[in-house]
Amino acid sequence: MTFLVYLLVGSAAGLLAGLFGIGGGLVIVPVLVITFGLMGISETVLTHMALATSLTTIIFTSVSSVKEHHKHGAVDWTLVRWIGSGIVIGTGIGVFLLAGVAGEHLQIAIGIFALMMAAKMAFDINPSASRQVPGSKGLLASGSLIGFGSAWFGIGGGSFTVPFLTWVNVPMKRAVATAAACGLPIALTGAVGNVFTGWGHIDLPSWTTGFVYWPAVLGIALTSVPCAKVGAKLAHKLDAKMLKRGFAVLLLIVGLKFLFL
Repeated sequence: MTFLVYLLVGSAAGLLAGLFGIGGGLVIVPVLVITFGLMGISETVLTHMALATSLTTIIFTSVSSVKEHHKHGAVDWTLVRWIGSGIVIGTGIGVFLLAGVAGEHLQIAIGIFALMMAAKMAFDINPSASRQVPGSKGLLASGSLIGFGSAWFGIGGGSFTVPFLTWVNVPMKRAVATAAACGLPIALTGAVGNVFTGWGHIDLPSWTTGFVYWPAVLGIALTSVPCAKVGAKLAHKLDAKMLKRGFAVLLLIVGLKFLFL
């Protein structure tokens, strides 16, 4: 029964990623926190497990997405090289610091982030293209901030990378494709880092390696990749504004749940 939940979570995450170009972590993390709680997993590790497991699943969705974008020549690999290098640094630092933060405090941070994303989607808030692409040092610094934030929220970085790239005048299609490629170093660094920081924790259940819970990774990965392709097709047929507002309501509920319930 629990494995079915993981399959459903993967389906929802994939569809949303395809529809909106956002990381599935916005769905995966909250649902896993609730699911792990119902399973009786200790509160000392369940939020860390949700973040680590979400980041690990992004490895599979990112590889699939990058292949598709690369076929169309949409990925700017020069930007990926510099931003990705910063991402590895920022994600590593973020994961290391996360290990010492209490789960309840992490949930507050997730709740605030969910409310911010709800407002962004409901009111279509995006930075205007008002800067030029910075040099290598600026891209490294930006990548570090993107990686750090992604580690804390268990996401692939699209919620940060796409707005940054559009802000520095990268065309939207190239920004989305490049952000997808930047999701892979986030996921890999986050997965490895969480294996290391969670290794040997006494409260971890079976089937974990560090904070990564493999049954959830398997279930989510099985459905998220094919459903992302379905979501991309539906994006061209459905009312995008209505869908975004509906998802914003969902994020609002999630944010309020983590902050007040």
